[in-house]
Amino acid sequence: MIEQGVLQRVLSSALSRGADFAEVFAEERETTAASLDDGRVEGFTSGLNRGAGIRVVRGETTGFAHTSDTSENGLKAAAAAAAAAAAGPEGTTRQVSLDQADVPARPVALPPSEIAKSRKADLLRRADEAAREEGDGIRQVKVNYGDGRRRILVANSDGVLSEDEVTRTRLFVQCVAMGDGGLQTGMEAPGRTRGFELFDEFDATETARVAARRALTNLEARPAPSGRWPVVLKRGAGGVLFHEACGHGLEADLVARDASVFRGRVGETVASPIVTVVDDGTYGDEWGTASIDDEGAPRQRNVLIENGGLADYMWDWLRAKKEGRPRSGNGRRETYKVLPMTRMTNTYVLPGEDEPDEIIAQTQRGIYCVALGGGQVNTATGDFVFGITEAYMIENGEVTYPIRGANLIGNGPAVLRMVDAVGNDFDTWAGTCGKDGQGVPVSAGQPTLRVAEMTVGGTSLG
Repeated sequence: MIEQGVLQRVLSSALSRGADFAEVFAEERETTAASLDDGRVEGFTSGLNRGAGIRVVRGETTGFAHTSDTSENGLKAAAAAAAAAAAGPEGTTRQVSLDQADVPARPVALPPSEIAKSRKADLLRRADEAAREEGDGIRQVKVNYGDGRRRILVANSDGVLSEDEVTRTRLFVQCVAMGDGGLQTGMEAPGRTRGFELFDEFDATETARVAARRALTNLEARPAPSGRWPVVLKRGAGGVLFHEACGHGLEADLVARDASVFRGRVGETVASPIVTVVDDGTYGDEWGTASIDDEGAPRQRNVLIENGGLADYMWDWLRAKKEGRPRSGNGRRETYKVLPMTRMTNTYVLPGEDEPDEIIAQTQRGIYCVALGGGQVNTATGDFVFGITEAYMIENGEVTYPIRGANLIGNGPAVLRMVDAVGNDFDTWAGTCGKDGQGVPVSAGQPTLRVAEMTVGGTSLG
């Protein structure tokens, strides 16, 4: 993307005012999107963005500038602006020697750029038809397709020089059903770090059927009961809960700001002894997978909670340096226009030994949660509220009728301690994680598991 000699000269220029550290982050991003609404393909949009961000650190001060001009002059101008913001003394000379890292390529069987628009449009139409065939109650179907290729280069004054390229593809289907239960919605949105071969695993018509069935099921659902209930989370369904209610509190920058309920608790028991939580930026072809983070550190598997004990936090370069810790590959940024911060990648609860059917059979009365919606969490306390988009009652150890209008209300560490069964199955959820105005692709996952008791906010007294 940028010649090594240019990078060395830009970094030397950035260090010329006495900085401790300088970094060049270059990015090129290509995207394609298409949508279908009310039976009509709305058209295709595409974009190409490239540029670079220059970070200069001196003591506790960070200067940052970004530019879309990746010529040597453009990069040096951004480096001068970042160095000035870091406010170091003039006249320092420091040569930088870069060592190119060997980053393995991630193979893409069917590059989306080589797939005809007509084939992508046909995918949208088939999804629309499949959703409507599920029942007359389906009144509206919206289908979105998106793919993207992102290339990054990271070079810094510690000698790091590393590049990576990632292709991601996703389909989103949302259905609206109308009936005696009013208007109800259902959605399904598989996504992976791979090309168009995504649809060899996730058939677009089946994705649409799942979304439609979810909406139709909610038409027949009864009002959810309120109160304290055992809650069984279907595999994958609770991933977003653990991501939000627990994962963010394990990010080192929030810990440093005293905005985490897990601050100062490494080595303490924070969860049930059958719970182990991992963040793994290399896991399969999940939505948050890549070879390096946005600071050039190799992605890796980090055990955060092991057998109930808090093992470690996630680290970016800045926090790891301050604490004298190795980086964990969790420095991430949305684009070249912003600074990196500590972020999750693929965060999940490891499978256990229980049979999923037995977990349900051993639950006399409770809630079976199949899909969660959005929610809110206070990372400083761990308190959260999450909407449930598909759920059922468990009665006498069997899943019975569907319920709607429910929220899960609780506290992240408390929920971790209340897990009393962990299944031997596993699934994941793909999404965009927002933090401090930046959104990045992540996945979350978990086996079927049971929380012995949680507060369910509903409209029925149960």
